[in-house]
Amino acid sequence: MSKLYFRFGAMNSGKSTALLQAAFNYEERGQYVLLAKPAIDSKGDRKIVSRLGVTREVDFLVQPSESLRDLFHEHRIEFEEKTSQPIACLLIDEAQFLTEQQVNEALEIAVRDGVPVLAYGIRTDFQTKSFPGSRRLLEIAHSLEELKTICRCGRKAMFNGRLVNGQFTFAGEQVAIDGDKVTYESLCPKCFLDKVGRLS
Repeated sequence: MSKLYFRFGAMNSGKSTALLQAAFNYEERGQYVLLAKPAIDSKGDRKIVSRLGVTREVDFLVQPSESLRDLFHEHRIEFEEKTSQPIACLLIDEAQFLTEQQVNEALEIAVRDGVPVLAYGIRTDFQTKSFPGSRRLLEIAHSLEELKTICRCGRKAMFNGRLVNGQFTFAGEQVAIDGDKVTYESLCPKCFLDKVGRLS
């Protein structure tokens, strides 16, 4: 039986790099993959962008109102009719931005359609609150794997600090994609608490 995998980590833990490496590994062995990401992630437009400078265009974007499974079937059929080759895996970047229903459909793609789904994303936002997509993945994924990175102090980073104009902030909307004024830093619990004071 195919499985749903959730590979998660703090910002800058190499999630997109790991996804692109997984795609390369499949294709190096003559197998074919589809790449997707939620449309809310405007960083890179239709591309998955690794901090190492590697990029790749996704096969499809997923709007919050759309069915992940329907989109997968549409692109799978189109690809298989064009190439006569089966799709071996679906890889999803920024999976925290999926809706809970789309995560349910990712499980259906793995179990009912027999195609493994590898979802990559962060677990919590800058206020240490779960994203709906991440929470659902933690609840139902067959396999959970943490991708690790380090804090400025050298400890394991777990949290994502948001900076606006270079200053840490703990107020604002859950989603604020990288821009000129908004950046993020991975922090260990101690450094995070040093910045925020206490968790609310």
